[in-house]
Amino acid sequence: MELFQTYAAAIIPLLILEYGLAIGALIHVIKHPNYRFGNKVIWIIVVLGIQVIGPVVYFVFGRGEEE
Repeated sequence: MELFQTYAAAIIPLLILEYGLAIGALIHVIKHPNYRFGNKVIWIIVVLGIQVIGPVVYFVFGRGEEE
């Protein structure tokens, strides 16, 4: 327990950032009708299945043009 308390100051903000990014990407996938590659189901799996990298990959490669 002492080890967790030592590293909690670094772990908790990273977890908040990770989940915030995943939730933001998931909301965008659900609302967005156009994708450069793949479809909605594939991007939901990528965003939720690949922790930190999944949402970043979606925002860089998957997000299509806005209407």
